[in-house]
Amino acid sequence: MTGGAGFIGSHLADRLLRDGHDVVVIDNESTGRRANVPLGVRYLKGDVRDIGELERAFTGGLDAVCHIAGQVSLALSFHDPVVDLRTNTEATVKVLQLCVKHRVGRLLYASSMTAYGRTETLPIPETTPCQPISYYGITKYAAERYVHTTAERIDLGFDFHVTSFRMNNVYGPRQALDNPYQGVLGIFLGNLLRGEAITIFGDGEQSRDFVYIDDVVDAWSRALATTATYDRVFNLGSGCRLSINRLADHVLAAFGRSRTAAMVRYVPARSGEQREVEADISTVRQALGWQPTTSFETGLARTCRWARGAA
Repeated sequence: MTGGAGFIGSHLADRLLRDGHDVVVIDNESTGRRANVPLGVRYLKGDVRDIGELERAFTGGLDAVCHIAGQVSLALSFHDPVVDLRTNTEATVKVLQLCVKHRVGRLLYASSMTAYGRTETLPIPETTPCQPISYYGITKYAAERYVHTTAERIDLGFDFHVTSFRMNNVYGPRQALDNPYQGVLGIFLGNLLRGEAITIFGDGEQSRDFVYIDDVVDAWSRALATTATYDRVFNLGSGCRLSINRLADHVLAAFGRSRTAAMVRYVPARSGEQREVEADISTVRQALGWQPTTSFETGLARTCRWARGAA
């Protein structure tokens, strides 16, 4: 697994160990933390952009790869698009090269809902044309196409099956509280825990689909050996949308506060922001028998309890 010391990756490592798998993790700890990695994992500190370091994870043979590592900030993708390209697209190509070299038959890839860009249909089905409007969305969608095009090659000499999950806004314990570029809920929680005002870009009426981490790793775990997911792309979200203003209200309420000029400040919107996001999850529900089971209220309460203890 790449990115297994990070928020999503470490939770998935927990789940895969519970499912009885032997787990190998590689992470450069740029945003992940070694302390997140569960006992029982074979852990390698290394950078997925370096194929030599990455290949160490393939030593001894692998049955499957879960590729989660990536640069996940839309803002940073505009600030340094070359780093974004190398981390999200070029590193994915290197993962694929090693899967082919070592004849690894299964790959699950963490794609992104940003692949869609602006859309007219809500909720958004997987059949929606992808026209990303951010550099981040471009690199994630390009990597997704490399993943599926590789699986379609007729010269591999072995069966290579892939699944891409277009991830929506995943939240929960272990989400970064001190990274201003990663995960809006974690950013808001970190603001309040440090006594800072919440910053909202634009008018706050843009919406996102928030899905709890346990539901996400349940889908990944189910998909690993489910042939109905082979060579397919799925949305992974809650199937509901919430405005950023409402998100701020929920977080403030959890701390016994309300939205005021002192607690929330509005600044100009950023480039590449999607206006409305809500995942159509009917396809993944049918393929996996999967349904998100954690309500936003329950997930937020769990995340807030964790954040107070982690701060």
